[in-house]
Parts: sequence; C-alpha cells; structure tokens
Amino acid sequence: MSTIVATLGTDRARRLRAALTALLVAAVAVAAPFYFAPFQVFQLTMVLLYAVALAGLNLLVGFGGQISLGHGAFFAAGAYTAAVMLDRYDTGHLATLPVAAAGCFLLGLGFGVPALRLRGLYLALVTLAFAVFLPPLLKRLEPVTGGSMGLTVDKLQPPAWSGMAEDQWTYFVVLAVTAVSLLVARNLLRSRVGRALLAVRDNESAAEVMGVRLSLHKTLAFAWSALFAGVAGCVYTWVIGFVSPDSFSFVLSITLLAGLVVGGLASLYGPLLGAAFVMYVPSVAQDISEAAPGVVFGLLIIAVMFVAPTGLAGLTGRVRGTAARRLSRTTTPAADDARTSGSEPSAPPTPADPAPADAEPVGAPLRPEKE
Repeated sequence: MSTIVATLGTDRARRLRAALTALLVAAVAVAAPFYFAPFQVFQLTMVLLYAVALAGLNLLVGFGGQISLGHGAFFAAGAYTAAVMLDRYDTGHLATLPVAAAGCFLLGLGFGVPALRLRGLYLALVTLAFAVFLPPLLKRLEPVTGGSMGLTVDKLQPPAWSGMAEDQWTYFVVLAVTAVSLLVARNLLRSRVGRALLAVRDNESAAEVMGVRLSLHKTLAFAWSALFAGVAGCVYTWVIGFVSPDSFSFVLSITLLAGLVVGGLASLYGPLLGAAFVMYVPSVAQDISEAAPGVVFGLLIIAVMFVAPTGLAGLTGRVRGTAARRLSRTTTPAADDARTSGSEPSAPPTPADPAPADAEPVGAPLRPEKE
C-alpha cells in the first residue's frame, strides 16, 4: 500500500481505494440474494430501506445539528401514502414513490416551522408529540386508512422475464432505490445546501454573518429528512404488503434515532451500519431473553457506546488509522536500513587542537610587560 501511495500520490490512492471498495461492496450486494435463504434476503431488504430513513435523519441530526424524535411519523406518512394509493386507486407500485416523497417533503416543510424558534429538548418534545399523536389519528381515519385493522396491499411481483423469486426481485428494487437515495444524500451534502447545514450546525451566529439564511436551511433540513423517511416508508409498504397504526408507534422513532447514533452521526456510511444494528440486534436480544428483549437491546446500545463513542463508523475509522500508523512504524526502520546499508561508514570526527599551555584564557586580564 505504501508503494501505491508513493507512486500515485495520496489523493489518487484514496480515490483508487474508494473505487475498489465500492466495486467490492456492489459485487457482494448483487450476489447476496442468490446465496442466502429467503428470510435472510428479506432481512437484507429491511436493512436497505432502514438505511434510507437513517440517511434522512442523518441530514437533520448529524449534519444539521437539530434533533427529532418524530422521524417514525414521516416514515408512517410515506407508508400510508403508498398503501392508500395501491388499495383505493389501484396505481402501480413505482407511481407511489414520487407521491410519497413529495407529500412528506411538504409535510416536513410545514413541520420545520417550529424548528425556527425551538431547539434542544424543546424541539425533541415537539417532534415526539407528533410521533405519539399520529397513530391514534390514523385509527380514527378509518374510511381512508382502514382504522386499527390497517390496509393489506399487493407486494412487488417479479416480471416473467426476470426469472427471479419474489424476495430476490424485491431486494433488487429496494437496492436500486437505496443506492439512488444515498447518492442524492451524498451530492446534497457536497452542494451549497450541505455546506450551509454544516455552518449552521457548527455556529449559527457565524453562519448568519457569512450570509446563510438560518430559517430557510433549518426548514429545508426537516423537509429533506422527511422526504427520505417518506421514501423509506413507501418501500416498506412494497416489502411488507401491510400497514397498521400499531406498526408506527413512537418506539420506531426512538429506535431510528438510536440506530443513527450507534451507526455514527455525520457519516456517509453510518446509516448503513445503523440500519444493520436496528434490524439484527433486536432479533439477537429476543434470542438472548424472550422475557425482556428491550432490556437486552438497551444494554447492547450502552455497550456499543462504551466501545465506540462516535459510533461504529468512527470505530472503523480509528481501527483503520491505527493499522496505518503501525504499518508506517514497521516500514520506516526497514527503509532507513535500506538507505544506510550501501553507504560508506563516516570518518570519526577529528578532535580539536589542544590549546598551548601558556595561552591566555578568553577574557583574562592582560599581564604587565616586563621592563
């Protein structure tokens, strides 16, 4: 690796490493549904759609510096938008995606208004109230939402030309949606909007002096976050084929926030790690203790926070940095030996000429001359 860095330079080597990593991840993602059982493919599909929701929450919390305990409500709004369109209007699955995204974006714009005057715990309480309020509202709108019984819709069906099973086709569709969503989030963070969000998060006063409109970008942070949550909720309806108010309680919002913190705030691949945590750790907790899986889940979160205070993304970065430092320490002595092995031994330093016995010390007073 050191030879590659020396040949290509640091920037080009970093780009090459990122490209090779992306190709490896893409190859594994494409081959996964052909080597795993259907239930395991379903779990991977759920990880992908949770990653979309956490990517939106990361824009708001990680890069925007705000907090939300109501992200599950936007998730539910996208899920019910897709379910109502599929059940009442018999539309296609793909047609529900832009409608759910646009509707949740507008809902986030309207909900972002309280963010202009609230922050910290007060903003967290308002968003939590939204998450608590939505499930009872969905139960009362029975003519549209199906009430407590929910709505059952058709899942994605593979076309005949694909030759795939239902779980495999659903996985690839969700994989495409997730890849596009993460790419949009990455480009958004590298745009002017992303730089403004970072400036607002770091120092609002300095950002305002630099010309950043705080009200606009705070509201847009909620809107973009809600859009990604709506997309994830829409895909959730495609995968599960059923929605009910009890599936979107405030526990979902808290779980999503915990998953983001565990995965790593302000990290581009932290949502993927957090989504895997949200999907797999509850099942592990259920296997450990069927009586109190929530207690085990909480203890596992505490353990991860002790091991990786900056999240799993920060932990991988620290491990990579430690390995790079150890590699540099082992290669530096070898390079020094290689440089000095062919050189001639240097001559010993010549001692300085001794001073004469009758020499006057520096700074001594002059002796009188003899007559």
